Amino acid sequence: MGEAKTHKESNSPGSSAGDPSLRRAIKLVTSLISLSHSIRVFSGKWQSIRTKLEDLLSGLTSIENSDACENPSLSGDIFPAIIETINECHNLSRRCLDLSYSGKLLMQSDLDIIGSKIDCHTKNLSSIHTAGILKNSYAIVVSRPGPTASKEDMRFYVKDLLSRVKVGGTELKKQALIAFNEVIKEDERYIKIAVEVGGFIGILVSLLDFEETEIQEEAAMAVSVIAGFDLYKSVLIGAGVIGPLIRVLDSGSEMGKERCTMCLMKLTANSDNVWSVSAHGGVTALLKICANCDCGGELVGLACGVLRNLVGVEEIKRYVVEEGAISTFTMLLRSKDEVSVINSIEFLQTLAFGDDSIRQTIAKEDGFGLLIHVLDPKSSFLQKSRLVALCGIMDLCFTSVTSLSMLLSDGFLDHILYFLRNGEISMQELALKAVFKLCEISEEANKTMGESGFMPELVKLLDSKSFEVREMAAESLSIMISVPRNRKLFVQNEENVGLILKLLDPEEGNSGNRKLLSILMSLTSCQTARKKIVQSGYMKNIEKLAMAEVSDAKKIVRKLSSNRFRVMWSGIWHS
Repeated sequence: MGEAKTHKESNSPGSSAGDPSLRRAIKLVTSLISLSHSIRVFSGKWQSIRTKLEDLLSGLTSIENSDACENPSLSGDIFPAIIETINECHNLSRRCLDLSYSGKLLMQSDLDIIGSKIDCHTKNLSSIHTAGILKNSYAIVVSRPGPTASKEDMRFYVKDLLSRVKVGGTELKKQALIAFNEVIKEDERYIKIAVEVGGFIGILVSLLDFEETEIQEEAAMAVSVIAGFDLYKSVLIGAGVIGPLIRVLDSGSEMGKERCTMCLMKLTANSDNVWSVSAHGGVTALLKICANCDCGGELVGLACGVLRNLVGVEEIKRYVVEEGAISTFTMLLRSKDEVSVINSIEFLQTLAFGDDSIRQTIAKEDGFGLLIHVLDPKSSFLQKSRLVALCGIMDLCFTSVTSLSMLLSDGFLDHILYFLRNGEISMQELALKAVFKLCEISEEANKTMGESGFMPELVKLLDSKSFEVREMAAESLSIMISVPRNRKLFVQNEENVGLILKLLDPEEGNSGNRKLLSILMSLTSCQTARKKIVQSGYMKNIEKLAMAEVSDAKKIVRKLSSNRFRVMWSGIWHS
């Protein structure tokens, strides 16, 4: 028994003599970290132990670089205890390498115990810093390398920051995190180095659960910046970042929540990660933020962004709906915060995409009525909110006869007509798109718009500088006057027919000729319209187009040259 023990000790790296105890501890830990990479059994346990060893090594290195290593109370107590634990861990590593352990359960228990001992040593080192044993001069973060610094200098700086984050007190941790955030925002190379330095990303993730709010916020900033690079997202996921991020959403500060939600939005841009967010309770936490009236618009917007990424997966979308998302977001439409309203509308659009049952639920929750209220020119909302509301109405309501009937009875067309007449350019163009879509999908809407004064406004837009506006106005008008009642209303306005004929001047090269001719073709079925066309001072434009072999113009001429109008036509044309 005694010989066996002596043999083990002679083969243990801890048997070397001549080095101070601190230096010996550093060498032992470094050697053991390297050796652990060769172990193929209990890989999860050894990965955890390796991370703990890296934390311990950082603390030891921090002590070595300070005057605290000269304190005899340290070398006489703490370091020998660390050496004993590392020797014990080394023996376990050899037994795992040689597969000489007696049982798996017993070895797993031994590994858990040794991991706890290593944790205890790391906490003891941290207490040294917290108690102020390290001199204040060491607490000053080293100068940041210049822009032309070598990779070695940058690595040294990152390692120094890591040491402070690991074993420093609250203030030292905060200073180091602030310094780290400054460099990674400006230079991606520091992120790459931090990823390469063992344990740094894991430490950042662990600090998301730190009790001190400022530490938590700075850690959230760091992981959010890192998540902005596709190359490093998998590193964060591998370090288990999702759970801590969601815990901050539940209980963190507003700033901490914003940064963590930003990080989640970046991570869930990759659909592979959305399941993890849902599994950690992310849906509930995000909906809670959106339902909280005290949350600012920016935070709600970020939460909506994450939820939009999540509902891209059908199963998660169903779960989001079951968790009451529709009620939450229709309630948010009543908010006085316009950013929240805008984000709510956009999320409901995403949620309802391709799903009539969700649209119906939104309608039952008075979602459509609330959207119309946002659109109302008399409401206090700004133009951006109205633009988003109109987009939402077109997306959510234009696919159902029931929804359209609801819109027509709730004053929607009054708002659209107002914006056609008085809206700023962007709002006017979107209102015109709404008219165009309504013309295509609803005969009832065509009749109602014809009777409500839309046609004169569309005629005015035929002369717009915008090609797209001219085209939509002409197409909408063409469809609208296909309704007999609308044709009669159209020709009652003396200016309508004349303006269309005027715009058909071939010398002007109007690109809307085809649509305008289609309008005139429809009008020729009305006797009153035919008279007004023939009597117009711009009738020659039709003749010119007919002579230029424009087929629609020739058809119009033939219709107008019927027996009843031939004499009138001849007299006007040859006068």
